[in-house]
Amino acid sequence: MPTYAIGDLQGCHARLLALLAHIDATQDDVDAGAAQYIFVGDIVNRGPQSLETLRCLVNLGPRARMVLGNHDLHLLAAANGIRKSGRLDTLAPILQAHDRDDLLDWLRRQPLALLHAGHLVVHAGVLPQWSVPQALALSDEVSQTLQGPHWRDFLSHMYGNLPARWDDALAGHERLRCIVNAMTRMRLCTPDGRMILDDAQPATPDGRLPWFDVPGRRSADSTVVFGHWSALGLQMRANLIGLDTGCLWGGKLTAVRLEDRALFQVDCPQYHAPAAAGD
Repeated sequence: MPTYAIGDLQGCHARLLALLAHIDATQDDVDAGAAQYIFVGDIVNRGPQSLETLRCLVNLGPRARMVLGNHDLHLLAAANGIRKSGRLDTLAPILQAHDRDDLLDWLRRQPLALLHAGHLVVHAGVLPQWSVPQALALSDEVSQTLQGPHWRDFLSHMYGNLPARWDDALAGHERLRCIVNAMTRMRLCTPDGRMILDDAQPATPDGRLPWFDVPGRRSADSTVVFGHWSALGLQMRANLIGLDTGCLWGGKLTAVRLEDRALFQVDCPQYHAPAAAGD
């Protein structure tokens, strides 16, 4: 059965339905209703229908998998009083929903990274020091904490930009924070693998590189599928698929069929000014 990787939704439920309909229209009778979907994170927030989008993924059941993005983690933190909702947030309908607890429990059980048929899926990126097996193991460390008895304590210590560079000896909250930042926030790195978390511009004059262009990146032997970088746009390389095409900012919502890299897109209205797209 075909598997489609889908870019950042950010609460754009109507465009998700349009994209799924577009995909269904291209499938033959054998595949109709059997497609599998992998979402690259940031399924909620900023768009107008965060509640409907989250419910849609839950209702897709085993046909849908996802990795957590920074906005998804922000929802969990806001729901537990750890972070305040921002001016542009569209999380209130979720927080006030009758099925709020079930939805948040489902979200809390999603990983930071997953592997599908040689494709490593993350929301933002993979530190160049990490191999694919190590990235998956580190994702499991965060998942075990997020699903364990002290998950609220984890969320309360999750925010911050340090440590900026991975060290296998990291432990406790610093270790988990570094993993989360890499997989849900990172775009740029220094050549020695130190994260730059305050810039979203693809071109940098001072030696900083997109994380995937750092020489010697250990995950380069697999295809990494990611989102989070609307300023970068669609990326299709031999070992890289970038799927954030700015649905929220008036761009497109994008899916790629992983078996043959067929591209599926729908146009999107502009919900926010592109200048805010560094988020």
